[in-house]
Amino acid sequence: MTLSMHDLDASSYRAHRIHGEDRIWNETNCYIDLWVELLHSRNFDPLAATSCAFSADFEGDQWAFLKFPAEDLRVLYGVDVAEINVWRDILDHIDEQLIRGRLLTVEVDSWWLPDTAGVSYRTDHVKTTISVQMLDRANRTAGYFHGRGYFVVAGEDFDQLFSPTTSTLVPYVELVRLERAHASSLTDAIAVAHAHIDRRPDDNPVDRLAVRLNADLSMLSSNGLDFFHVYSFAVLRQFGATAELAGDFSDWATTAGQTALADAGDNFRAASTAAKSLQFRLARAARGRAVDIDESLTAMSEHWAAGMRDAVKWRAESS
Repeated sequence: MTLSMHDLDASSYRAHRIHGEDRIWNETNCYIDLWVELLHSRNFDPLAATSCAFSADFEGDQWAFLKFPAEDLRVLYGVDVAEINVWRDILDHIDEQLIRGRLLTVEVDSWWLPDTAGVSYRTDHVKTTISVQMLDRANRTAGYFHGRGYFVVAGEDFDQLFSPTTSTLVPYVELVRLERAHASSLTDAIAVAHAHIDRRPDDNPVDRLAVRLNADLSMLSSNGLDFFHVYSFAVLRQFGATAELAGDFSDWATTAGQTALADAGDNFRAASTAAKSLQFRLARAARGRAVDIDESLTAMSEHWAAGMRDAVKWRAESS
């Protein structure tokens, strides 16, 4: 028996424009990417939730790993998300919840995910998060949301991905309850955005990021490209994607009549673009070349600050 939430075809599935080829960063992180497509598949606009970027911070050795907070998902879409106790075979849990019209998000090893071909599929053991919306245990097939879209895993990959013997550790699993799910409203999106602006750092976190990057430059130069890729994901990709998402919310709200955010979108995208430029420069540093990163860091800092000034002003005027 095949269980599914929607009749989706992985070969024709069209991802949300957050994952479009024209993006500065067409991937953010496994959790945000998953939720973008999960919401999109239900015809809910994930842009309403991207204001969580306003409260992001630099955490000392990395930019915040952005997530749509569970409370935001509840307020905006009526979706309840909470960790569950994994005491059965994970496929039994998925089966149980699909029957009830619910989803699970599950941490898995991307070694067995065919959509990561050329990155980690059958080459690297990397923790990531998926959500299975179609399960056919008899035919060893599952349709799942991951990264930039919707995909199918089958055969040996299916067996290994969900095998209780593949890992000795129980995966982190969340239950996604959809019984009261609904489209977001502008009023709720504004309230959620206001709350994130109120929780923003007291200073410009990009200035602290810049200090750390300059301090780490010699380390990047001496540890090669493998280390650079890990470092860049934690610092530059997370910042760049966050800034672009802040721009997305600003544009979305502007289109909905919140015109005070019109310039914020441009500034956040400029900060995101500067981070992409810096990533290329640091890749050269990882190859042992001398690079100047001050111009990119200054652009990141100034454009982030300008975008946040507009957001704070909008928050005051739209209260």
